[in-house]
Amino acid sequence: MNAIARIAAATALLSTVATSAFAATGAASGGGLLIWLFLGFLGLVVATQLVPAIMMLVGIVQGVAGSSAADQSVR
Repeated sequence: MNAIARIAAATALLSTVATSAFAATGAASGGGLLIWLFLGFLGLVVATQLVPAIMMLVGIVQGVAGSSAADQSVR
């Protein structure tokens, strides 16, 4: 039990000392051209994936609406 208390105390001591190591020292830059190209590429991928998703959603809505109309005409 004494060893666990020593390990916990050493961990707490080292974590309080090391917190300044995780802080950012410089100001964040606006980003370079490569970052903007990457973000634009990701936007293009998302936009391209929206087209089939919207087409599938329209098909599902038409299928649900069409099946309910067919059920009413049979009865």
